[in-house]
Amino acid sequence: MQIDRRRFVSGALGGGAAAAMAAWFPARAQPVSAGLAATLPTVSGNDIRLRIARQTMRIDGKLSRAIGINGTIPGPLVRLREGQQARLTVINDLDEDSSIHWHGLILPFQMDGVPGVSFPGIKPRSTFVYEFPVVQSGTYWYHSHSGLQEQLGHYGPIVIDPAGADPIAHDREHVIVLSDHSRLAPEEIFRKMKVNPGHFNRQRQTLSGLLAGKDQPLKERVEWGRMRMDPTDVADVNGSTYTFLVNGYGPRDNWTALFAPGERVRLRIVNASAMSIFNVRIPGLRMTVVQADGLNVVPVEIDEFQIGVAETYDVIVTPVEERAYSFVAEANDRSGMARATLTPRVGMIAPVPALRARPLATMKDMGMGAMSGGDAGCTPEHAAMGHCTVADASEPDHAAMGHGGHGGMDHSMRDFDVAPQVKRDPSVQSISPMPVDRMGEPGQGLEDVGHEVLTYHHLVALDRNPDVRAPDRSLDIHLTGNMERFMWSFDGVKMSDHHEPIPFIEGERVRVNLINDSMMSHPIHLHGHFFELVTGKGDHAPRKHTVIVQPGGIATFDFTADALGDWAFHCHLLYHMHAGMMRVVSVRPREDAA
Repeated sequence: MQIDRRRFVSGALGGGAAAAMAAWFPARAQPVSAGLAATLPTVSGNDIRLRIARQTMRIDGKLSRAIGINGTIPGPLVRLREGQQARLTVINDLDEDSSIHWHGLILPFQMDGVPGVSFPGIKPRSTFVYEFPVVQSGTYWYHSHSGLQEQLGHYGPIVIDPAGADPIAHDREHVIVLSDHSRLAPEEIFRKMKVNPGHFNRQRQTLSGLLAGKDQPLKERVEWGRMRMDPTDVADVNGSTYTFLVNGYGPRDNWTALFAPGERVRLRIVNASAMSIFNVRIPGLRMTVVQADGLNVVPVEIDEFQIGVAETYDVIVTPVEERAYSFVAEANDRSGMARATLTPRVGMIAPVPALRARPLATMKDMGMGAMSGGDAGCTPEHAAMGHCTVADASEPDHAAMGHGGHGGMDHSMRDFDVAPQVKRDPSVQSISPMPVDRMGEPGQGLEDVGHEVLTYHHLVALDRNPDVRAPDRSLDIHLTGNMERFMWSFDGVKMSDHHEPIPFIEGERVRVNLINDSMMSHPIHLHGHFFELVTGKGDHAPRKHTVIVQPGGIATFDFTADALGDWAFHCHLLYHMHAGMMRVVSVRPREDAA
């Protein structure tokens, strides 16, 4: 039975009195809906039509303006099959240019859907036809690459069924699209952050917290203040303005997925947020990760995982009890959560856990990860194979840095000698003096949660990599920014100031070291390609299209430049990309090609 989402809020409790009482409950426990088992609308076949238009959406009983596709948010599930020829006709009913990027799909660059890079965009009141062969299977998604439309709801999931038998056995599946939504216009969000980058941070340290012995002690607070760094600055936009959604529904709406006890249930989880990195768990139920970014991995059982913006993970859960479970996607700064319910029948609700204590950035997040005895020159693959160690630095050792007091540390944080290619100007607030490989770590705030958390080191490709050659060359790319001015870039250069692409030659094998010089995590996405994470897994290295680079850390991948054309390469935090953290990768044919 389908339920009209505009009507269910007023009737879910059977009366206005219960709804009025809801205001007295904490937000995470407000009993507005006993559960809403609404499936995502689906389009499939060889000829699909998608219409982009403005609309409204109701979240937790409140109306917001939005942009939807075929009248829904998220847009309809696009279901394709490996080996088919896809034809997708996109009608833009907006009064502005729009686009659709098929995130993670391998296709001709002219079909990739990035205005100004691979095609001119879709003009207002006009139509564009995307046509490409479907050469892969797995869980992916699509979204606008025009302005800030993605924030308003212009996104949707893609599932591509394999041409043959699916190696992932399951009895039932649910597609779960995570996202964030604000009633503020995205242009207003961006303006507020340019004026005051900490505008949405309601979790700063306080005097009362200091007196109560919480968070950093006075000495550390003074030290961080002198460096003009805020240890609570984990997410630029957060729960102070965002409602976190599951399939377009807020926590009080309580989107619900059904199961029968004993079934193997496949959850296809997509992070379609504009700015939110989530920590996902199902209290009381372990998850087996079977796919990452659409590609199969050796099954690994875990209790929680962090999913960056634009990443996808498929997990198998096997609930055996006749009971409900809460599906929790907690924002990485712990300012709010998306919530849903897995249950044998609608009406059963599981306890929703309280938000955990917010994480605080450490000296390691400043790029000082090798300060307490670790090897600053330890390469990622050597660390993964146990050939060298990386220490966890929590307290600065100024003498070890050879600079003395606070002024010395401040100077070291802008030592361009360790990053000679980075442009020296006020847009670069800091350079990580001792960055280390952090792909074996679970993410900020997840180090001591008391259960097993997925890291990139857990992932092993199910199939042997298609290209196992050693890299021909190595390339360092610094993720740079000024958090006080909300300026973001690669190597200190914004996309708007530098149109020259990063050049590659068709077929070459390149090792890319992403070095995060900021105190924020950045999910970095390369269009048109998959790459292999360098985590010591050899010819079964996990292949991804998006990777989280943790604060002050290094993420290393190898990739084969096998897709001719121009491709976008950017941070997938929408406002970071909009502020300049984007470049073009250009793959050109070999001059000596026959």
